[in-house]
Amino acid sequence: MALEIGTRVGIYEVTAKLGEGGMGTVYRAHDTTLDRDVALKVLSEGFTADPDRLARFQREAKVLASLNHPNIGGIYGLESAGDAQALVLELIEGQTLADRIADGPMLVDDAVAIAKQIAEALEAAHEQGIIHRDLKPANVKVRPDGRVKVLDFGLAKAISVGEDTTASADQATMSLTGATQMGMVIGTAAYMAPEQAKGKPVDKRADIWAFGVVLLEMLVGRRVFEGETASETIAAVMMKEPEWDRLPAHLPG
Repeated sequence: MALEIGTRVGIYEVTAKLGEGGMGTVYRAHDTTLDRDVALKVLSEGFTADPDRLARFQREAKVLASLNHPNIGGIYGLESAGDAQALVLELIEGQTLADRIADGPMLVDDAVAIAKQIAEALEAAHEQGIIHRDLKPANVKVRPDGRVKVLDFGLAKAISVGEDTTASADQATMSLTGATQMGMVIGTAAYMAPEQAKGKPVDKRADIWAFGVVLLEMLVGRRVFEGETASETIAAVMMKEPEWDRLPAHLPG
């Protein structure tokens, strides 16, 4: 559901559209009660039309709201207005890590500084039993002051975006149901751990795999696992080794 500028969702007034993703559309909005700006993630109709799915999402959001860490994007609450259901999030200025990587390989010291903060966010969540399941550069923001914020923590557990395995490998969080019905595969193809791609149960090790892929991409300035479709990318994850020779020659052991 698209919102016009000036639309009110609860106490939040929409001021700009920020982007779109697999879960829905993100807007900049102003909290008219506390006089601050927030991000409103308005859920797609696929969520609002499915009561079970929406209830699952709401339960997950409550768990995520308990996370309080300087490197994790905050969740303030859930709002609804008419048919619109929105997640109220901390508004974080700055580039995504995907934007930074698109500019080319990062200096080792810069990559390590960012990776350390991502690792601290993962550790804090894992200690509370929360797994991200969709860690990727697009879900990491780097503020102008250097503070790193990991976004959409754990939300992949509560969402599913179609079941088309021919979708672009760059597609936002997707779900792929394997022919063996071993389980639902949720995540982004290029960053899935092998067990995640197979539809097996995942634990914090899936996040550690994705962290390794993200760190490698920071150092080489390009995708580690690629393919024209999600299926081809998953095949690369399962069958191919990263191109280790692309790492900086001076990289410390």
